[in-house]
Amino acid sequence: MKEKFLKILLNPKYIFGVYLIISVVTALSKFSKGDHAINNYLIFKNVFFNTINEKNLYLQYPELFQDSNHYGIFFSLLIAPFALMPDWLGICLWNVANTLIFLYAIKKLPFSDPKKALFALFCLQEYITSSLYFQFNIALVAHLMLAAIYIYESKETKSVGAMLVGFFVKIYGILGLSQFFFIKNKGRYILSGIVIALLFFVIPMLYSSPSFVLQSYADWYQSLSEKNGQNQGLTSYQDISLMGVVRRIAGDPSISNLAFLAFGLPLFAIPYVRMKQYKNYAFQLMILASTLLFLVLFSSSSESPTYIIAVVGVMIWFFLQKERSPFIIGLLIFVIIFTCFSTSDLFPKFVKENYIKKYSLKSVPCIVIWLRVIYELLTKNFEKDYSLNS
Repeated sequence: MKEKFLKILLNPKYIFGVYLIISVVTALSKFSKGDHAINNYLIFKNVFFNTINEKNLYLQYPELFQDSNHYGIFFSLLIAPFALMPDWLGICLWNVANTLIFLYAIKKLPFSDPKKALFALFCLQEYITSSLYFQFNIALVAHLMLAAIYIYESKETKSVGAMLVGFFVKIYGILGLSQFFFIKNKGRYILSGIVIALLFFVIPMLYSSPSFVLQSYADWYQSLSEKNGQNQGLTSYQDISLMGVVRRIAGDPSISNLAFLAFGLPLFAIPYVRMKQYKNYAFQLMILASTLLFLVLFSSSSESPTYIIAVVGVMIWFFLQKERSPFIIGLLIFVIIFTCFSTSDLFPKFVKENYIKKYSLKSVPCIVIWLRVIYELLTKNFEKDYSLNS
């Protein structure tokens, strides 16, 4: 019985199947609770309809949804097939589509099947949190993973394409360029990137107009600038980041992001001096892990559903380990309990409201892991100390 259970647990197709079932169940569950429960999806689908009607994508339309859109106009193309469906079907297939690209990215990782199954299992709670909000984060982390994987496979066009999908939807996708130094054919990557970027820029003009697209990019910049200021409030559901922890403990929302980026960016960049390690796939993947963590920890826009990105970074770090000491396992447990389950019923509401949310404590385990990742990037021999395809 035990062997049969382990066989199921360590087979990716079973946990992948669980993901697909959950993607549909969470969508229908939210749909059954009314429009307020699927508010994000209503925002997303109206990006398409507002583009067609050439209405400002970043204003609030309280008769249709609450809050406002913060995705680029290119997103109108991605959401179009789902927006044209009845809402109950559109939200199900939207969740399924995001889930499939995420599972495909996990499948492409250079780990054994049992490791891929556990990788998906350990990400499951954070995946559920993100899927309940219908956000693009699940697909974004998948595109960043694929951008790195395709570079190692010398598929430069696919890599830059994956990166640009993320960039044109959420500006953070540009961090896919963290893998640029590992590209063998940089000329092909750059040329493909220019062509694909032009296509992504022009396509929305086909069902709106050039002037509307240009204006939408200006509006997008303005929207993101305003949102950044709003995120830094001490009671915001966002700013679950390194900056958020410090700002909220200090009780000072005016502390600038620049103060943190001044040390965070150099720390992020220092491992690139180890050029002899570039050829090792494990080093490239560890840079990816650092990138995914950095993206979340140094953004005031980070909220609970964003943490699927950081947790994937944690799992890449963990499954690269050749030797899993009690310390390494302890760090993983720290993340699973205090990041993945910090917003669940595992913690009493009093604790969540007065400590976890109030001080952005969901980010703390990931901060520790990111510092550990930087340490390993600077000190380890990636040819001997890390394990792939096993």
